[in-house]
Amino acid sequence: MKVGLQPLLNDGNLDATQSTSQRQLEISVSAIPGEFTENVPLNLCLILDHSGSMSGRPLETVKQAAGQLVDKLKSGDRLSVVIFDHRAKVLVANQLIEDRNKIKRQINQLKPDGGTAIDEGLRLGIEELAKGKKDTISQAFVLTDGENEHGSNEKCLKLAQLAASYKMTLNSLGFGVHWNQDVLEKIADAGGGTLSYIEQPEQAVDAFGRLFKRIQSVGLTNAYLLFSLMPKVRLAELKPIAQVFPDTIELPVQPEGDKFSVRLGDLMTAQQRIILANLYIAQMPEGQQILANLQVRYDDPAQGKEGLLSEVFPVTGNFIQNYQPNLNPQVQKSILALAKYRQTQIAETKLQQGDRTGAATMLQTAAKTALQMGDQSAATVLQTSATRLQAGQELSEADRKKTRIVSKTILQSDS
Repeated sequence: MKVGLQPLLNDGNLDATQSTSQRQLEISVSAIPGEFTENVPLNLCLILDHSGSMSGRPLETVKQAAGQLVDKLKSGDRLSVVIFDHRAKVLVANQLIEDRNKIKRQINQLKPDGGTAIDEGLRLGIEELAKGKKDTISQAFVLTDGENEHGSNEKCLKLAQLAASYKMTLNSLGFGVHWNQDVLEKIADAGGGTLSYIEQPEQAVDAFGRLFKRIQSVGLTNAYLLFSLMPKVRLAELKPIAQVFPDTIELPVQPEGDKFSVRLGDLMTAQQRIILANLYIAQMPEGQQILANLQVRYDDPAQGKEGLLSEVFPVTGNFIQNYQPNLNPQVQKSILALAKYRQTQIAETKLQQGDRTGAATMLQTAAKTALQMGDQSAATVLQTSATRLQAGQELSEADRKKTRIVSKTILQSDS
């Protein structure tokens, strides 16, 4: 397994007569399987809300979805199940997949009860995951339908950051319409995973299946993108780097010696991570000039090796006297994806401040951006929310959640 990386500037030509140029650098990163690919065992923890509000069809479909995951896991994979209401307990201790029927019977005995304390579930889930993390791909699914009424939201974020530092990935699933979007989004973003929205109970099986497919394609873990910028190149000071695919997330940048590092987490074989960096480039002589060197540091769980380094990938720009733009449509789409996300965030802030007109205008702008990038489903959701605000209506919980989800990712439809 090795790292595939492709850097692309939004415009590979630069004006040699201009003192400073701004460019967006798109970096596509993935894991590339070798000739002989060894399957790395999965270490999966399901952290499931079984509070009173999950009663009936919601909990039944979650048990069904969890049971199907048990059947999909291979010999050598590990599973643990933690359940929480206003307390948390281990339902299935971390173990190798051997007696599937026994595990499914334990899951099927789950009954709805009590309130909601997500942080307690997270804490126990991370402890269980830690027991099986050596030479595995360690992932958790955190599912809830409610507010963290008996827990601390700040503690949830700290636990997600702790999990990432221990090379575990947390994915969150919001069930129904009353879960706290900010908490689950922060858990997924800080935990290096993804946020899924299960609006109707019958979508649970598909949502679990999609997430499982994603983690099955993880080839390399704990990846960091390392930037070595040339003396005349610098990162933008405000929000310099973001991921735009598979989810849009602002990424923190850390200085590391004479380099900058950005944590990417898992690298998948079936899906690229696409990063966008905002660069300022000072005047350079005519011709092809190196602007930066990129490298990825990563762990290879199949080999049990940590801190491996990829080859160095140079980023070059072509400085010309008679400047003619050479725009890259692929990078332009990434720029639009980030714009859609940021425009929707501004709309949410305006709505919180009571500026409904401003929020509606920004949502319309985001809808037009989505159309430009060919994301019809996002454009429809964003325009519908804008129209409701313009008509003096409140946005429902479902409207707000769909609006946030489509700003971050391509909406998945269940057929």
